[in-house]
Amino acid sequence: MRKKRFAKEQIIKVIKEQESGVKVAEVCRKYGVSEQTFYCWKSKYGGMSVNEAKRLKTLEDENKRLKQMVAEQAQDIQGLKAAL
Repeated sequence: MRKKRFAKEQIIKVIKEQESGVKVAEVCRKYGVSEQTFYCWKSKYGGMSVNEAKRLKTLEDENKRLKQMVAEQAQDIQGLKAAL
């Protein structure tokens, strides 16, 4: 899996810089990202603080873990039904 270049804190900093009045094209050029990437970041992290982004990450990790547990339980149930 590819390592991400920007941490969530850096992404939020880039968005706040643009919101302070700098043009999108200038911000994208400065940080070496495409405008499409910037707008994806803005839709996901726009209006968030760093603490909220960290909280989002922990919730995403917990959700991933819970989904994996449910999938494993479903496999166990199917195996038991097949055995009966």
